[in-house]
Amino acid sequence: MINTLESIEQFDEIIKKESKVMILKHSSTCPISHAAFEEYGEFAGDDSIPAWMLIVQESRPLSTHIAETYGIKHESPQAILFADGQPVWNASHWKITKKSLNEAIQG
Repeated sequence: MINTLESIEQFDEIIKKESKVMILKHSSTCPISHAAFEEYGEFAGDDSIPAWMLIVQESRPLSTHIAETYGIKHESPQAILFADGQPVWNASHWKITKKSLNEAIQG
């Protein structure tokens, strides 16, 4: 299941609460992002870890907050794995596949 992030406060609470969480920055207007979202949906269906997404056009302050706070250059689409409150892996564009996401959480 994919949950939707809507605020910086919600994001901060989730990464403090969960030992591991995957976040997808998604663009609702980009065909590459649509393909990544499909892969992310297959990954999230396994329910192996909490899967969240934010729609960049609707949550620009949150997207900027993540990029600036953690020093991860913003890309869209972009998947970021957080473990113990810190980013430990990220991928963008065509590198977001069900396989790469599953490998990230096991690595």
